[in-house]
Amino acid sequence: MFTGIVEKMGQIVAVERDQSNIHFTVETILAKELKVDQSMAHDGVCLTVVKVDAEKSQYVVTAIQETLDKTCLQEWKVGYEVNLERSMTMGERLDGHIVQGHVDQTAKCIGVEETDGSWKFTFEYDVALNNITVEKGSISVNGTSLTVVDSKPGQFSVAIIPYTYDNTNFHNFKDGTIINIEFDVFGKYVAKLLEQYMSAKGM
Repeated sequence: MFTGIVEKMGQIVAVERDQSNIHFTVETILAKELKVDQSMAHDGVCLTVVKVDAEKSQYVVTAIQETLDKTCLQEWKVGYEVNLERSMTMGERLDGHIVQGHVDQTAKCIGVEETDGSWKFTFEYDVALNNITVEKGSISVNGTSLTVVDSKPGQFSVAIIPYTYDNTNFHNFKDGTIINIEFDVFGKYVAKLLEQYMSAKGM
């Protein structure tokens, strides 16, 4: 479980394909504090640490085919900057919102607008998967907990302050960038219950 508050950025320094899996080597100062079997969110994707090289400040995670199919990890190349967050600990403040690290689908950036010291990013996603956003609701974009400022069917926008812009990989986004999104877990349950209710009523 995560909060969507990005701790650090890491850099992909090696990409190794192993049959249908891909092993990613990540370089970050956080590596010195990690251990094998620990969960980490990478652009909002929960992956397990399988190897740590503290001397090089590096660790390795493995993405299976299902993860590659549902996220933008197949786009990662050497040099890619990735948002990192360690799993939350009980008793800490929940500064963002509850993020599971289970990406629902990808979205495409279709607009970046600088607005007098901040930025507005607009994203487009496939509505066929029945996911929705609501204005002022929570959304996780590449593992970053954000508030939706505009919501339309298959489209939403978020506002980014300078701190977030500088300390996450949002500064690399441009038109056409593919990102990971996880919709608010409570909203997903409400939508599912409503869908079942309507089905039971034959509506």
